[in-house]
Amino acid sequence: MEHLELFFKSIFIDNMVFATFLGMCSYLAVSKKVSTAVGLGAAVIFVMAITVPLNWLLDTYLLKDGALAWLGPEYAEYDLSFLSFIMFIATIATMVQLVEIIVEKFSPALYNSLGIFLPLIAVNCAILGGSLFMQSREIASVGLAFNYGVSSGIGWFLAILAIASIREKIRYSNVPAPLRGLGITFIITGLMAIGFMSFGGMLTGGDEKSKDKKEVAEVVVPAQEVEVVEEKIVVVADSTTVEVIEEVTVEEIPATKEMKEENTTNTKVSK
Repeated sequence: MEHLELFFKSIFIDNMVFATFLGMCSYLAVSKKVSTAVGLGAAVIFVMAITVPLNWLLDTYLLKDGALAWLGPEYAEYDLSFLSFIMFIATIATMVQLVEIIVEKFSPALYNSLGIFLPLIAVNCAILGGSLFMQSREIASVGLAFNYGVSSGIGWFLAILAIASIREKIRYSNVPAPLRGLGITFIITGLMAIGFMSFGGMLTGGDEKSKDKKEVAEVVVPAQEVEVVEEKIVVVADSTTVEVIEEVTVEEIPATKEMKEENTTNTKVSK
């Protein structure tokens, strides 16, 4: 369940483009054609699926405070977290070079269409953001880190695929001259981000309802009538709840001033 929740949350709720607006340079530049967007999106998924778990291993066993305890107790106090950015970027650059070699070998047309943006994946803030978010959220295992990397890459892939499809269709629309190009693209991106915000309650709405059902409200019903009996006082509330408060004899109830005056008047009349 934890893997499934992280998967859908990373794609729809914490989307790299629509929630944090990371990787916008490649998102805007390579989204003119669907075929190019699919190629770059697949490359981003592959890079994030490899770099996020690798950086999790680096952070867990090398960089963070106490990570070197496995080497011996004398290394337990070392903290290399200041090297996180350098190590993360080095890992990402290595994987991007591997992807570039593979794409150039097996798909020269895609390699030429991506151009400079393929090697620029190394400095794509969405790629680095995935590793930094993994570190800040303290993901517990390498399996969850791999899940987070793949799902974040899929979220970025869906974003660039959606905007590329819209830009291909909007090319034949009558867009006002001042908004043509990046202008209408930014407007559409903002509207899509607002739409993705509606997924925010997908994983939290049910929890709130279940909590409301479990909460028990304490209702205080005001007493409407008090009946004095010889042996006990009975409180009747809304004719539904009868509760015995205390057994008290009539002699123990102090007489008020009005009761005394009423008794005196009755005595005079009887005389």
